[in-house]
Amino acid sequence: MTHFVVIGAGQAGASLVAQLRKQGFEGEITLIGSEPVVPYQRPPLSKAYLLGEMELERLYLRPESFYADSNITLKLGRQVQAIDPAEKTVTLADEVLHYDQLALTTGSSPRRLPAAIGGDLNGVYVLRDLADVDAMAPVVKDGARTLIVGGGYIGLEAAAVCAKRGVSVTLVEMADRILQRVAAPETSDYFRSLHTGHGVDIREGIGLERLEGEGGAVSRAVLSDGSTVEVDFVIVGVGITPACELAEAAGLALENGIKVDEQGRTSDPAIWAAGDCASFPYRGSHIRLESVPNAIDQAEVAARNMLGAGETYVAKPWFWSDQYDVKLQIAGLNTGYDNVVSRAGQDGTMSFWYYTGDQLVAVDAMNDPRAYMVAKRLIEAGRTADKTVVADPEADLKPLLRA
Repeated sequence: MTHFVVIGAGQAGASLVAQLRKQGFEGEITLIGSEPVVPYQRPPLSKAYLLGEMELERLYLRPESFYADSNITLKLGRQVQAIDPAEKTVTLADEVLHYDQLALTTGSSPRRLPAAIGGDLNGVYVLRDLADVDAMAPVVKDGARTLIVGGGYIGLEAAAVCAKRGVSVTLVEMADRILQRVAAPETSDYFRSLHTGHGVDIREGIGLERLEGEGGAVSRAVLSDGSTVEVDFVIVGVGITPACELAEAAGLALENGIKVDEQGRTSDPAIWAAGDCASFPYRGSHIRLESVPNAIDQAEVAARNMLGAGETYVAKPWFWSDQYDVKLQIAGLNTGYDNVVSRAGQDGTMSFWYYTGDQLVAVDAMNDPRAYMVAKRLIEAGRTADKTVVADPEADLKPLLRA
């Protein structure tokens, strides 16, 4: 019987195996995951789940029974040791699996602080998986003190949750401003004001020199300006790296991730990749998209192509972030933008529209789903939006879709 093996039981892996069955594949499917739990949603981990507003079972993408009912073999809490493309085998600690086609949905790994500066002290956390959040949850309580290292979306979301729980929060960002790598100054200003209004101490242009501790547990942070912060725990949000170790050892081509073609196929014709780990063609270059929508869409296209569909993956980048009572929705990629138009909506809503010349390329919309949807549809259609209309808070945006 034909055997498809999928390594990585996150959003992409779960989407891929479900799509294989949806498309009528009747062969054997094995999904291998390093965590001992069925595939689950990651975004709520650092928000609703950490706040105690979501039960574990609600995190599951599908109930465990789905996999048994769909005749999908789950191998959870298992580490893959090696892939042999020549023999078409996957080696685990206690068995060797033969595959006809293999998909890598290995995701990404959080960057951690070096041990040399105290990164291995107890009380230093990253926010990536269920075990990370379960370990951290008991210390996120009223009256505690934390330092958050990194002013990207992960760090800011963690700051929001901690502040809501009554934790005293200091956030340091080594760059000149928070969100510098991913957003315009206008968006940075918006979220700086939001967080400082909730009592978060944001320090920009300041890095972490080292962490110090007593009895093996972190208790103090020394910053690059010589100041110190007394802490009970530290959250590290300094980005992620694609999990490519297995692919690299197997000799697959890499390019800021596992390099795939427009259909999701790697340099080995029997191996595919999707999700955070995959670098795919996009407008003349190769990119990775670290988002749930990309993981789902790319994995489903890869699944259909494993069955011979020959379908091209056309990315439609969109992202979101929840902080306090603000929902940020992002459409498009702002790479190469040279001007931004601000639109103040009703009831405190706001959106920032990114342009390259006169071409709309992206939008950041805060509590403004209407602006987001209009901009998203225009961007996906390769169209633009008249700047004077966008800038006028009284102007109706819907006619832009008919222009």
